[in-house]
Amino acid sequence: MGVSTAFWAGRRVLLTGHTGFKGGWLAIWLRSLGAEVHGIALPPESESCLWNATGLADRMDGHFTDIRNQAALAAQVQAFAPECVFHLAAQPLVRASYHDPVDTYATNVMGTVNLLEALRHTESVKVIVVVTTDKCYENQEWQWPYRENDRLGGFDPYSNSKACAELVCASYRDAFFNPAGVALATARAGNVIGGGDWGAERLMPDILRCWDAGEELTLRYPAATRPWQHVLEPLSGYLMLAEHLMGVGASGSGAFNFGPDDASTASVESVVSRMATLWSGGKARWRCSEQEQPHEAGLLALDSSHARHLLSWRPRWSLDEALQQTLDWHDGWRQGDDMHALCLRQIALHQGDSE
Repeated sequence: MGVSTAFWAGRRVLLTGHTGFKGGWLAIWLRSLGAEVHGIALPPESESCLWNATGLADRMDGHFTDIRNQAALAAQVQAFAPECVFHLAAQPLVRASYHDPVDTYATNVMGTVNLLEALRHTESVKVIVVVTTDKCYENQEWQWPYRENDRLGGFDPYSNSKACAELVCASYRDAFFNPAGVALATARAGNVIGGGDWGAERLMPDILRCWDAGEELTLRYPAATRPWQHVLEPLSGYLMLAEHLMGVGASGSGAFNFGPDDASTASVESVVSRMATLWSGGKARWRCSEQEQPHEAGLLALDSSHARHLLSWRPRWSLDEALQQTLDWHDGWRQGDDMHALCLRQIALHQGDSE
């Protein structure tokens, strides 16, 4: 089982957050499947981003609209009249949420409200997939992976805002979309890595920035354990989920986890050590910070049985394979390769369409 090209060919798809890391990869994938993609997002925060590296600005219908602006967002949605919607626009960083919690809640909660409000007044919409996070659960620091029916919560403003977004989706699903026959699902994915991520204060971009410059990497949370996976893993899940929902309608609405196999749940220091083994740019050095850091969850894992059984979705790459693909992308970028073509090759490889 995998993503269906026939399903997406000619499909009108609204994608929020298309200038971001995950959104950019999803835009490339959807376009390669023949979908008509309309993007809504803020401009990239810096020149170094997947959007620029792959030339997406010249390849798709993208619009710079702030999802906090309800009127502007509604106008974009209704003008495009999408059939399928992927909502990825967000303030995505835990540490940034400590610096600006108001913006985090405004974007992640009210931005989601604004989008859903626009969509419920758009008759063309049949399927909505809202992407939240694995951090939306009330973390108990226990050894068991979280299931979709576990309690929501979140210590930091980012995690909490995503739990709030889940509750917003549940309300709109019950009050508006289910009665109208529109399927609304939320997708909770683990920590994603992959080429084209230049995000601030994220592990993989920090690794590549430091080691490219020959500098020592500082680890803020070396013992923190996360469900690491390549970005194409959850994206394949989002696509398969939308396909499923189009077939079953509102009866398939709900929450879905998309996480890696147990072997890919590893500590930060373990990931860095594995990456150092693959590194070809000389000596890779790192140390553990002795400074006190803002709170982040120590142990986090996901149970993806629901998606595996209902969608026949499964992760395809191990952690080591995900790290290698990330490094291959980065090496191609350093060498001046065609990065859009490289993304397409990695998508084909992930789906088993290429050797």
